[in-house]
Amino acid sequence: MFGWAIQIILIFLLIFTPVAFGSMDIWAFSLMELGILLILSLYSFQEILFLISGNPAFGPPNAEAIAQGTTGFYAVKKKFSVFPLVLLLLFLAIILFQLIPLPTEILKFLSPKTVEIRQLLSCLPLNLPSSSIPAAHFPASPLSVFPFATQIEFFKWISLIGLFLFLVYGRLLDDGRIRNRLILIIILVGAGEAFYGMIEFFSGHRHILFLDDSSSMTSVSGTFINPNYFAGYLLMVIPLATGYLFSRLAIQEDHFVDWRQRISSVEGKNLLIGFGIILMILGLFFSASRMGIISLLLSFSLLAILFRDRQQGRRFSRTPILVVGLALLWAASIGLDAVISRFLSGSESLKLRWMIWGDTLNILKDFPLLGSGLGTFAQVFPMYRSFHIHGSITHAENDFVQLASEVGFLGIGILAVGFLYILLKTTSGIRSLSTRNPQRYIAIGGLVGVLALMFHSMVERNLQVPAHAFLFSCLWALALKIPTSKTPLESF
Repeated sequence: MFGWAIQIILIFLLIFTPVAFGSMDIWAFSLMELGILLILSLYSFQEILFLISGNPAFGPPNAEAIAQGTTGFYAVKKKFSVFPLVLLLLFLAIILFQLIPLPTEILKFLSPKTVEIRQLLSCLPLNLPSSSIPAAHFPASPLSVFPFATQIEFFKWISLIGLFLFLVYGRLLDDGRIRNRLILIIILVGAGEAFYGMIEFFSGHRHILFLDDSSSMTSVSGTFINPNYFAGYLLMVIPLATGYLFSRLAIQEDHFVDWRQRISSVEGKNLLIGFGIILMILGLFFSASRMGIISLLLSFSLLAILFRDRQQGRRFSRTPILVVGLALLWAASIGLDAVISRFLSGSESLKLRWMIWGDTLNILKDFPLLGSGLGTFAQVFPMYRSFHIHGSITHAENDFVQLASEVGFLGIGILAVGFLYILLKTTSGIRSLSTRNPQRYIAIGGLVGVLALMFHSMVERNLQVPAHAFLFSCLWALALKIPTSKTPLESF
């Protein structure tokens, strides 16, 4: 009943989140959160109607499938249990705990540094015992040093986790046509971002939608303003698009054995997808993002290995290498001087990052168990900064180090266990699929896109960008929901 409404909202968010400057502004990511809330509300209402009425119009595609556990929550539960659900809910509970006002004694036991900061803000002596502090001067306080920022980040996390759980445990992605429709939307958005960014940059117009960025635009950035954010987004889309192209070629191999027949039967849609992939690779090259380019080359190396035909005994697939080679030749014909100069001038940038990471680890030393509070890095870091710099530092240029400083070893440990569990389940599912199964390539593409962004996030802020986090959740769910049987040809 509400399936089409849910699809429309999801497609809107897939388009809106990157176009709205990466949804970095509060109005943009608030709209993203409201959209996710509406999706979850519609789905929950649909499930309640199905349970009450028993009407198949509100429920799964067929009652027999749900009874046998071959679709929806029951199928996913058999596939990888509810362990990730428990871990994600536990992480959210930790963030909520950071917001609960605690008595001084408990707060000092869990986070002595937080008490010290509270005393500094209250103009009280640092060596004053917490038991002797009057309650009027130092009332119960939360673990987070800036609860308002933690509340904002909590709503982001709970909405994105809700989206991920809906896509994994819900039935939307069980339909191959819906799954492929969403993949095509993602590819179109990525190719559109690359095309728009290169047109604006090379034409000299240098606007980002309605903003005049001619004074500061030094490379292709799409609608993300920051070229590194633009590169991070394409890092997820390009492997997924490559996997989708390979899935279509795998279907053709079932019908054509001779290579001449395969070439002559290439569809226009495949050519468009291939052109879109090359266009996105060009956009990423001209973003001049050093780690983005390195991550792209590593991801295509991984694709070449994982896309190999084991039945023919090949060590790697030549097609991904050919695609990157064509894009590189095209980029070289346009000019890569700016990209090369960026690589040659990276020592100062890396030195600054090392200093930021070292100071961020000092934050973790003072807030080891539960961190300083999710989203509080910008407020805490000035107290630990050991070097002079013009302006302020709002992020650690490493999503994982920053997250560890904000949620402590307990929070980052829970997420690490959940990531490893999902990664193992995803890879084991991929290994069980035949090289002739087209869905195998989509799963690999989604997984490589996730890993590429995480690798890029080691030196840049990526996972904190709402548009990236939204697509990141979708790619994980796609990789997990790939069925073990081939999708019919007509669904592509």
